[in-house]
Amino acid sequence: MRSIPLRLWALAIFSAIAQLIPFPLAGPVPLWRRAFCWFCLTPLLIAVLSRTKQDRPLRPLHAVLLGYLSGFLWYMGNCYWIYQTMHIYGSISGPGSLGILVLFSLYLGLYPAIYAGLLSFVRSKYSISIALVISPFLWIVCEFGRARITGFPWDLLGYAQVDNSLLTKLVPFGGVMLLSFVIASVSALFAAAWFAPRPVSRLGLLAGAIALMACLQTGALYHPPYEDAKHIAVLLQENLAVGAEGREILPLSTEQKYLQFTELSLNPRSSIQQSPSQISSVPAAQDIKKDLIVWPEAPADFATSDPVFRANLSSLARTAATPVIAGSIGVDFDPSVERGYREYGSAAVFDKDGDYLGRYDKIHRVPWGEYVPYKQLFFFAGNLVSGVGNMEAGKQHTIFHLNGHGVGVFICYESIFGDEVREFAKDGAEVFVNISDDGWYGDTSAPWQHLDMARMRAIENRRWILRDTNTGVTTAIDPEGRGAFTTPRHVRAAFAFPFDYRSDTTFYTRHGDWFAWVCVFLTALLLVVGLTRPLTQPPAQ
Repeated sequence: MRSIPLRLWALAIFSAIAQLIPFPLAGPVPLWRRAFCWFCLTPLLIAVLSRTKQDRPLRPLHAVLLGYLSGFLWYMGNCYWIYQTMHIYGSISGPGSLGILVLFSLYLGLYPAIYAGLLSFVRSKYSISIALVISPFLWIVCEFGRARITGFPWDLLGYAQVDNSLLTKLVPFGGVMLLSFVIASVSALFAAAWFAPRPVSRLGLLAGAIALMACLQTGALYHPPYEDAKHIAVLLQENLAVGAEGREILPLSTEQKYLQFTELSLNPRSSIQQSPSQISSVPAAQDIKKDLIVWPEAPADFATSDPVFRANLSSLARTAATPVIAGSIGVDFDPSVERGYREYGSAAVFDKDGDYLGRYDKIHRVPWGEYVPYKQLFFFAGNLVSGVGNMEAGKQHTIFHLNGHGVGVFICYESIFGDEVREFAKDGAEVFVNISDDGWYGDTSAPWQHLDMARMRAIENRRWILRDTNTGVTTAIDPEGRGAFTTPRHVRAAFAFPFDYRSDTTFYTRHGDWFAWVCVFLTALLLVVGLTRPLTQPPAQ
């Protein structure tokens, strides 16, 4: 530890801070902050590839420690909302909630540590130049591991450019990880300028990196026109209190919820643009033709097995002559399990005649929220384990045919998994419906981070997404990843949003994370060849 120069520790810390800036902290991200993504990895690259005072390459173990520190700090800052979720909404003590956040960050911080360790290994077997060329591939390998191994691909680097209407043209081809690769490549170019042996080369590479960054970032200034949307969806924002939050002054009974939510759904509001920078809402026209009504995932105690639930939603569908999708608890009675039934996070679907068509069951559950992973190993956790839900996992990407169009529904956490969401479009979904209860995040960065990831799913598949949440942000996202109007947070109302159907499929929809697999293959090949090569220089003593 003492043999690692203090300046290298400082660089690792600075990289973590620079990686935080391009992502939401408590609301939408201004353009100037997005630009930090282009060089946020550069300090870490410089730290890992620098020489010690003895003019020797950094030891791989020391590189791992630098990457681990940077990753740990990034997760502590980016996912700080875990503390509030556990403490305020999960009723876990302050020290306990902080401990969960720290353990979470220590665990996922292993990926930047692996990245730094692999980078140091490549440097020891090849050269700094080759290490810099391979560094974007290594970064994608680690992002891919976060998605496939850990199951938490939250805020991958590419999401920092979700507002870039030109750069996101790449997304329908290679997904969000292709954007991450482009961003990591620019960071590597900045690092190459640092390591250039001659001042002229250094200035040339630096000027090239700045010019490339500026050109790529200007894509965020381009705003293509909105597509014509011929259909209307009514999205209900229930604004129900979550956990111990107690935001509702007068909690509603189940009967009152049905009455109030139905009234709101039948009389939605529409957005109007008062000025280029201000959009508000007014009551929608009484004769507005509704193509879909959606109720969000929320703590509303609605169960698909409840005849009262089915009767109320069926009545709403018939009255509005409109299909209805409603977040609910799916219940299957099963005497073979201890409690006699199985529960699912679900979306119940009714056609315009009020017939119950079935439900979609959430496939990708929230670990430590809806189930306990490896529960036998955490028997010692006591009250924490007992307070976690016991939801079953769904098994099918169900497509519902409403008004002659395929509709794919995914729930909450599932929106961060691009390779899974694409299955809905691949199976025939012409529009996506994403219901979520972002109330668990409170007034933190998470609702906005979650929104950015849902927007990327729209871009990857060139689909409209009707995103309906309990407390906001509720919106209709077009195939370019934009929402013309978003509802105010913590407001109970229903809003009419324009949307459309699309049946074309993108390369990403058909082939998924192929680009990440290419990065894995090339990285593995380089590492295997490297194992047969001698060190480029003697190891540091």
